[in-house]
Amino acid sequence: MENLSYEESVKRLEKIVEDLESGNLSLDESIKKYEEGIALYKNCSKLLQEYENKVEILSKNQDGEIKLEEFSRDNK
Repeated sequence: MENLSYEESVKRLEKIVEDLESGNLSLDESIKKYEEGIALYKNCSKLLQEYENKVEILSKNQDGEIKLEEFSRDNK
């Protein structure tokens, strides 16, 4: 799972949700899909955290100078 991109993980996760909602899976298949979904969710969370840590925001200070700041949740 860890070698999947965020987009690939989300697509697979969406397919799993679709499969689970269909009601056509056996209990065993449903549990396997659920476990895969949890692993994909964790991969997405990990990737988002990594991306968030890389995001930098350009902003102007009071003097109009542009400064580079590390992203933090307070900057949202």
